[in-house]
Amino acid sequence: MSSNGDAAPKDTSKQTLSVDTAATTEEVPISLIDPDNSQLDGSLVPIDLGQPERKPRLLLMGLKRSGKSSISNVVFRKMAPQDTLFLEATTTIKKESMHSFMDFQVWDLPGQINYLDPSFDADSIFGGVGAMIWVLDAQDSYMEAIGRLTETILHLQQSYVEIKYSVFIHKTDSLTDDFRQDTVQDILQRIQDDLYDAGLENPPISFYPTSIYDHSIFEAFSKVIQGLVPQLPTFEALLNTISATCRFEKVYLFDVLSKIYIASDTTPVNLAAYELCSDFIDVIVDLSEVYGWDREKPEDESERAKDISSQSAESFVTNIGGYNLYLREINTYLAFIGVSKESKFEAEKALIDYNVQIFQDALNKVFVRP
Repeated sequence: MSSNGDAAPKDTSKQTLSVDTAATTEEVPISLIDPDNSQLDGSLVPIDLGQPERKPRLLLMGLKRSGKSSISNVVFRKMAPQDTLFLEATTTIKKESMHSFMDFQVWDLPGQINYLDPSFDADSIFGGVGAMIWVLDAQDSYMEAIGRLTETILHLQQSYVEIKYSVFIHKTDSLTDDFRQDTVQDILQRIQDDLYDAGLENPPISFYPTSIYDHSIFEAFSKVIQGLVPQLPTFEALLNTISATCRFEKVYLFDVLSKIYIASDTTPVNLAAYELCSDFIDVIVDLSEVYGWDREKPEDESERAKDISSQSAESFVTNIGGYNLYLREINTYLAFIGVSKESKFEAEKALIDYNVQIFQDALNKVFVRP
């Protein structure tokens, strides 16, 4: 069923994944059909999904009142941005365990504590960290924050070289476009110069202008999380194939709980289309809470009941700001979204359904969540 401007879910019920705690290494062949009847064949690189107990850790650091707790609550607790104004200052380390497409932890560290002090057990905080996010308030004087950041990076690089660093140049929503660009460039240049002067060339650091009042914070977090996903190259290869085959302009693999996309094809991100996809997920999740049902154990053992219980939620909408959006539930945690401007999108939907089903089957075999 299609709609013109409104999401029309075919099936928004929930699906339970099979549990497989053993390490698996498997080669999964895929075969997709394109609309021109040409055949695209490929195979996945074997991926070892072992070490199921390992939980990557993500640190949120920065000076006090820079916006760390607000970011954590908006992204992972679905708090409305305006409600973050009433959050109390963080005085202790807050640890959030996220159970989604993969298990990982988010630690919100108070900004008034010097974690480089010898009296702290550095290994208990920084050992096993996959990424560190430094939140920098762009509306405030940022020289002290830059000094603390460069000192932290230089200290950690001596013992924890595997950590990846990201700087969220935060609260940029109230800045004019020209001033925002100048501020971001000034911060980036100062940090790079300070690290270079200290002898650290080409550090693993990325910069993102962010705000909790738009989708930029989810875009930035998506890039950070992607650095923790070992299967990312395989996901991107699969998504490139499905995008070319079905003539999608852009395809994403979203974590429906946080609206972070863990992978996309390698074409540039269109922020307007990404915002539509993010809002689309909100609609589907809201509808599934009302109309969804548990398909884990159908009481009726008939073939029809088994077929219904095995279906994935699916929805597509046409002509929203010139875009067509196609959503398919991959499993309980992940959803595939394709963005298209093709005028023949509806006419070719059956073929798209087939190709996406093949993609879904291959992805579920590669990415088995314990």
